[in-house]
Amino acid sequence: MSKNEPLLPQKGATAAEIGDWIRNQIRSRRLVPGQRLVEVDIIRKTGGSRFKVREALQRLEGEGLVTIEEFRGASVRSASMEEVRQIYRARAALEGLCAADFTRKANKEQREELFGIAGEMERCVEMGTPESFGLLNARWHAMIMECSGNLVIRDLVQRLDTPVHHLVFETFYQSDHLKSAAADHSVIVEAIRANDPHAAEAAMRAHVENGLEFLRNLDSAFHFDTQSL
Repeated sequence: MSKNEPLLPQKGATAAEIGDWIRNQIRSRRLVPGQRLVEVDIIRKTGGSRFKVREALQRLEGEGLVTIEEFRGASVRSASMEEVRQIYRARAALEGLCAADFTRKANKEQREELFGIAGEMERCVEMGTPESFGLLNARWHAMIMECSGNLVIRDLVQRLDTPVHHLVFETFYQSDHLKSAAADHSVIVEAIRANDPHAAEAAMRAHVENGLEFLRNLDSAFHFDTQSL
C-alpha cells in the first residue's frame, strides 16, 4: 500500500468504516485485482482491531469484492467478463427505470441542473479532461437515480458498479468513448426535455449497453478473463 493513502482516524475503526476504506481503495485503484490484503497493513492504516478487519473482509467477500482463501488470506477479486456482462445488463434495466421516473417526477430545477451537468461533460470532451468527465458522469447518473425517487435502485447500482470501478479512470474514459458517452447523454436529455419517459428509458438502456460493448473490446490485460460472451 502507498504511503500517500488516506488514513482513518486512529480511534478504533468499526468493521463498517474499515470496509468503506478498503472499498474506496479498490475504487481508486490503490488496491488492484489479485492484490493481497495484508491484515497487519490494514490495521496500521485504519486503527481497527484484527477482529474488525476480518469482519470487514468477510463483508466485502459477501459483496464480491474480496476473495478469502484458506492459508492464503484475502485478496482483491478480479471480475470475469461474464460477471461484467451480468452487471451491465442489470444496470441497463435499473437505470432505464430511473430515467423514465426522472422524466415523470423531476421538477424544473432538477432538470435544469441535469442538463447543465450534461453540458459540462460536453466541454470536458472538447478540452480532453477525462478525470473531470468521470466525476461529472458519476454525479449525472446519481442525480437521475436520486431525483427519480428510486433510492433503493441507486444503492443497488452503486454496489453493482464496485467490482468494475477500477476500470473507470484508466480505460473507460478514453477519447473515443468520451464522445460516444456524451452523444448518448444528449439523446437521454432530449427524451427528458420531450417528457417522453419511454424514450428516456430506452436511451438510458442503450447508453449502458454501449458501455458494455466498449468493455467487451478491452484488452485482456485489464484483469478480465478472456472468455467469450
